[in-house]
Amino acid sequence: MVYVFLAEGFEPIEAVTPIDMLRRAGIDVTSVSIGESLEVKASRDITVLADMMFSDACFSDAEMLILPGGPGTHRLEEHAGLCSLLRDYAASGKPIAAICAAPSVLGHLGLLDGRRATVYPGCGDGLDNVCFTGRFVEQDGNFITAAGPAASFEFGAAIIGYLRGSGVRESVCGSMLANCVGQQR
Repeated sequence: MVYVFLAEGFEPIEAVTPIDMLRRAGIDVTSVSIGESLEVKASRDITVLADMMFSDACFSDAEMLILPGGPGTHRLEEHAGLCSLLRDYAASGKPIAAICAAPSVLGHLGLLDGRRATVYPGCGDGLDNVCFTGRFVEQDGNFITAAGPAASFEFGAAIIGYLRGSGVRESVCGSMLANCVGQQR
């Protein structure tokens, strides 16, 4: 099971695109509200109905954790339960993916120290122990990061490749008429 964490103000394309792509790849995905309701108001006045509340999950079946970014990213970092889960998950060497401003959450938790990552311009300020590459999508070990909304498709493709291999990634991308499989910017 892959869990995608939704905080009020998240960037919808950064959550919905990877969820759609992962489901096309046959990967079980559950969206998790870290707020007080299953209805999570994203940026641009879009409301999304999460599959479950954070308080109702145990995450023992987690294959990967995903953090969408956007103006509400600070709410991810303010959620003590999520931060504890991220620390524990990273300590066990399991994969975590984050896009846009969300890699800064991982950086502030010290999880990206000494690693290559990418982040939305200006969101990595003060994270001197992270090597921000400026690439659209970056993978370093068990961490996948992406730069922002325009990278959502490549972010989803990278996650599929990591979890199920290049053949599945190419199949999903091909079925979506994408010709950017494996390209880096």
